[in-house]
Amino acid sequence: MMKNNLVLGLATIALLFNSCATDDTADIYITDNSVIHNNGGGNTGSNDEEIAIGAAEYSSDLTLEANRTYTISGPVIMAEGTTLTINEGVTIKAIATGADVYIAISQGAKIIANGSAEKPIVMTSGNSNPAAGQWGGLIVLGKAPINSVTGSATSTSEIGSLPYGGTDSADNSGVLRYVRVEYSGGAADGSSENNGFSFYGVGAGTTIEYIQAYEGADDGIEFFGGTAEVSYAVVINCQDDSIDWTEGFTGSITNAYIKHGADHDKGFECDGYNTDIGNLSNPKFWSKPTVTNATIVGLGSSKGNEAIRLRAGTQGIFNNILIEGFAEGFDLDGDAGANSDNPTGTGVINGDLHVTNITFIDVTTKTKNDTGDTFSETDFISGEGQGTGTDYATWGANWTVGN
Repeated sequence: MMKNNLVLGLATIALLFNSCATDDTADIYITDNSVIHNNGGGNTGSNDEEIAIGAAEYSSDLTLEANRTYTISGPVIMAEGTTLTINEGVTIKAIATGADVYIAISQGAKIIANGSAEKPIVMTSGNSNPAAGQWGGLIVLGKAPINSVTGSATSTSEIGSLPYGGTDSADNSGVLRYVRVEYSGGAADGSSENNGFSFYGVGAGTTIEYIQAYEGADDGIEFFGGTAEVSYAVVINCQDDSIDWTEGFTGSITNAYIKHGADHDKGFECDGYNTDIGNLSNPKFWSKPTVTNATIVGLGSSKGNEAIRLRAGTQGIFNNILIEGFAEGFDLDGDAGANSDNPTGTGVINGDLHVTNITFIDVTTKTKNDTGDTFSETDFISGEGQGTGTDYATWGANWTVGN
């Protein structure tokens, strides 16, 4: 058996990791202070060493020492009951082989990733020429409600086929604080794609603040149901949607900054349910998060595109929003009538989908209504010209990139 506080040398790391999937009795501390260098027998430890983490499903806790660099070459999956602790200043480099390299926190497991503005935690590509889509990203799976299943049943994630969803709105998957995910979004196929941060049924007991997705090939941050409450979120230069929600997401996003690069899609893409699966909850419920203090910066109204797409019956309350540089501010899609499959317009009529205090800069069409329901722009928006967005210059200083 491995003992607590075991110090791993590079020569034995692979062997120990291969055995950890069946050893649930010992915590693994990866510190790399016993590296043997060919320098006359002297033992030294260097913060410049890159320490390998084996691809495995871990049934023991895993701790990454502060200010060190680690590498991953396949799926690193934390099993139920385990904790992945990542201390400040850690860099994790992924081999650039796409979708099959990712970190996943299973239902009932936790991640404690406590970075700081001075020493953020960075998960990135290990390629010498990093680019979007070179690895998967971070996947967190919880036990909070989703509407793609009935009752306490679970669904399975697009990548890894891991279970998520349940009935615990307050489920706690740990802490993400000052964490940046770069060059993620590797795709397994046309419908199964990684994001920067994938939150599957994550509960409100999870602390998520100061996170950035940068240069991803798919979405920056995606919520598959759940009740997660996210504060201080940054998405820059992601090639699909910057922030995406579906499957009955009912959490909150407070202080968000989005900036588009040359390749991009929507700032927000918001679905009431996953149209590939359906709203199977009983009784039915829809996505209805709150978004407070958000700035979305596009490439200019002449370049086309939409800042926020609202569809598939989504609801949501937006307050203090700044949208700059889009052909369309809000595009609402759906079917007419409260009993339709996609009652997006009904949400507006009932006050369940509404925008308060918003400013449009260089936006050609503020609201496009393709729902089949009749309502005025003032039914949907109030306080135009009064939105200031988020103070990203202050809270995003030091720890973010691509500004």
